[in-house]
Formats: sequence, C-alpha cells, structure tokens
Amino acid sequence: MTTTLQTERPVIEVEDLTRVYHLGGHEVRALAGISLSIEEGEFMAIIGSSGSGKSTLMNLIGCLDAPTSGRYLIDGTDVREIDEDGLSDLRNQKIGFVFQGFNLIPRTTALANVELPLAYAGYGRSDRRSMATRALESVGMGDRLDHVPAELSGGQQQRVAIARAIVTEPSIVLADEPTGNLDSHSTEDVLQIFQDLNDEGRTILLITHEDDVAARARRVIRVEDGLIAADYRNEVLESAA
Repeated sequence: MTTTLQTERPVIEVEDLTRVYHLGGHEVRALAGISLSIEEGEFMAIIGSSGSGKSTLMNLIGCLDAPTSGRYLIDGTDVREIDEDGLSDLRNQKIGFVFQGFNLIPRTTALANVELPLAYAGYGRSDRRSMATRALESVGMGDRLDHVPAELSGGQQQRVAIARAIVTEPSIVLADEPTGNLDSHSTEDVLQIFQDLNDEGRTILLITHEDDVAARARRVIRVEDGLIAADYRNEVLESAA
C-alpha cells in the first residue's frame, strides 16, 4: 500500500450540520448542529450511545446521506457542489467503509469480494486480482483468497471487509462499530490493523459505543442528543507519539 505523509490541513470540515427525519408525522432531529474539523492523518473515535447521532454523522461524512442544513467540505470542496456521479466516485476512491455486519457477498470468495470496488472503478481483471491480493495480504488474509465467508471466522471476515475498504487506497477509512460482532482477541487484531493503516497516513474515523475501543484512538468525539458533548485527545497516546 502507498504511504502518505501526515499534514496539518483539515481533510473534513463540518459546519453547523443538522439532519432531521420525519417519521409518522413526528420530527426527529438526529443531528442538531455539529461543527467539526478533522485533519489529514488523524485517528478519531466517535462515541455515543444508541440514538445519539453518531452513525448519522458518519453517514453524512461518508456521503451516504445528505444533511438537512449546514455545510460539509471534504478536501475543501463543498459536497453540495458534487453531483451524484461525483459522489459515487468519491465514495469509491477516497473513502473506505467498514461495517459491523461485514457486508460480504456470501457465495463469493474473499478475493472476489475485495475485487468488487475495483470492478466499479473500471480496473481490468489482472489489475483487480493483483491489487486485491495485496490488500488481503496486508491484513493477514493472503492464505484465504479462495475461501467464502462461511468458511471464515468473524475476525477473518472483518479482515476481508477491511481489505475491500482499502483496496482502492482511499485516504479516509470510516468504520461503523467494526468490532461489534467480534470476540476480544479478534477485536484486538482488527484495532491493530486500523492503527497500522493510520501509521501509513490514512485518516481513520471509528464509530463505537465502547469506551475501551475508543481508547485506541488519539482523538475522541462524544456525541449526545445530536450534539458534540466532548472533544478530547488521548493523552497517553499523544505523549507516546
């Protein structure tokens, strides 16, 4: 994987972001006005209880949803100025997604699962295979290329999902509760992979409700009732850097 240098410029800027849903005649304010700046190369955890708004925030940052009001800039570009095709390209090339449920295609091999974003991006078969193989090797799954998800443990499936997320070499990785379905050993392995990716220069945003998982990040944002309740640095990790 290509290593990028960490810089001090914001890669993500959120200004007074709100998201309102209308359900059964009722207004639900999932985000109530969040402002946030994330620098390139940060390892950030966004933590909060169920319904706090943390997953809504990630969906907006990942361009999977649109805000009701406010501005969201990625690399200085307002996402409101990007058309649907441009947003699709951005999601496929700049942002890698990892989810709690792995979201792998059941009857498809690990290699084919990881090749999928490359197919969408228009890579040829030979390039897809070599790039997907390298991504799987980078997460310790080089000996499981031809295994389907049912033949893999939960931790191994999440490794495949991470390989799929990084195969296009995105600069940002968004992970929504990536350890929620894993045992303690697999959780540690997966968190170390995210740490390694961050050490390479990637910006990592980790959504979690678990304090011990959030403790692995250098910066922690706590969301409550659609607002940022706390924004702090992990002093132990900062002092060790």
